[in-house]
Amino acid sequence: MRKSLRGKRVAAVGTLVALLAATTAAPALAAADPVQGALDTLTAQDGVPGAEAVVQDGSRTRVTRSGAGDFTTGRPFPRNGSFRAGSVTKSFVATVVLQLAAEGRVQLDAPVERYLPGLLPDRRITVRQLLQHTSGLYNYTDDLPLNDPETLRHRGAAPAELVAMALKHPALFPPGTSWSYSNTNYIVAGMLAERVTGHALTDEIARRITRPLGLRDTYLPRRGDEELPAPHAVGYVPTGGGLADFSDYETTMAWAAGGLVSTPADLDRFYGALLGGRLLRPAQLAEMRRTVPANLGIPGARYGLGLGSIPLSCGEFWGHEGGVLGFTNLAGVGPGGRRVTVVLNENPTPAAANEHMLAATDAALCSGR
Repeated sequence: MRKSLRGKRVAAVGTLVALLAATTAAPALAAADPVQGALDTLTAQDGVPGAEAVVQDGSRTRVTRSGAGDFTTGRPFPRNGSFRAGSVTKSFVATVVLQLAAEGRVQLDAPVERYLPGLLPDRRITVRQLLQHTSGLYNYTDDLPLNDPETLRHRGAAPAELVAMALKHPALFPPGTSWSYSNTNYIVAGMLAERVTGHALTDEIARRITRPLGLRDTYLPRRGDEELPAPHAVGYVPTGGGLADFSDYETTMAWAAGGLVSTPADLDRFYGALLGGRLLRPAQLAEMRRTVPANLGIPGARYGLGLGSIPLSCGEFWGHEGGVLGFTNLAGVGPGGRRVTVVLNENPTPAAANEHMLAATDAALCSGR
């Protein structure tokens, strides 16, 4: 699924690309606190039901909220509630693959064919090209009936089925010659991790990332696990008649590309640990941060291996955007190691929401510096 950085309203069922919209601060509503003002712009001006920013700076945590976590009751976002993190999943999957590279079990520039023989028709595609979106593989989520999300609520899918959907289309370009965000890349990367380890991807994420970091509220759901854990804001999908509750549904249609469940505090801790060198050896973290220009409509936007980089008003942001039916978020690390996760309980979002979510992120990371 893909959300336009230009603000077009396109659904996202596993995540979408969009790391970004424009770092120029949006014209927030008058507020002494720039973070509160940016969130209020999202709810009062854009019409997003609710928004939350959780900032960790050293040992200090600050939570800022606007609007409603439940549009019907008016209740605010629960503090550190669960949500569906969308494409932030890609940072977790890339971390697993890079750990396997450090162990000598995967080579980034080896062909995928070595690990998943016969899966892809173009045997030149490498592991690195999957993680960096330079493989040329068609994005399978472009073929999902996102204009009728109810058909997807209980559907689910096996990874091979999702890859087969993509392979009905010709390659977008020869491997390594261009950049195009494709959720198919990370379905294949997840399959590769399972083949190399012999374990389910959800178990490898738990063993390698969430348990060592104490991320108790982060996991990749298995087939049939449709319920979002409480407490959580209601995740909304716009419909012709208003907003539909899409908190609970089958997310294996997104799987390794965008199925993760997490909380803002967990994502802040994850990205802090990742960029701080606690999850990857220096050589693999350097590979993750080796970026190429990303065609996202923003000057300076770049993409590494499951990690995006964009300029902020005070420096550089490293992290990822996530968009999946019901929730939109942007999470990562700014200058000085300050971490932030901004969550909206709506996806697809109103026209200007991506820009204003990025303005909230910039305010959270740069104000007061």
